[in-house]
This record gives sequence, structure tokens and C-alpha cells, in this order.
Amino acid sequence: MITDTEIKLKGLEALISALGEVQAERFISLIMREPFDYTAWQRTLWSDKTVKEISDLAMLSRQQNDS
Repeated sequence: MITDTEIKLKGLEALISALGEVQAERFISLIMREPFDYTAWQRTLWSDKTVKEISDLAMLSRQQNDS
């Protein structure tokens, strides 16, 4: 199990990798500015997709990132 600090660092690295430094900072600012219920968001995030569709999208994304 990793520490809370390591999770924060890895999360920040992932955001910067995906969005770039400026957009990652904007994302964090948006999250901190607005009330945000992560659990409720996750319940509706993929409501229009099946588990298979989500898995296929994840595999496609991974293949694209590995290339």
C-alpha cells in the first residue's frame, strides 16, 4: 500500500501527463472551487455504457498510449 503523499504525487503526475501543467492546474482549481461529490459523479459517469464498452475503451486507450 502506498502513502497518501505518494497517491497525491502520482495523481498530480497523471494529470500533468494527460493535460499538461496549465490544464492540470485548471482542473484542480475547478475541483476545489465547486462542491464535488466524487461518488455521485462516478454513479453517473458511464451510465450510458456497458462494462464491456468501458473495458474496450480502456484497452484502446492503453494501446494508443503504448504506441
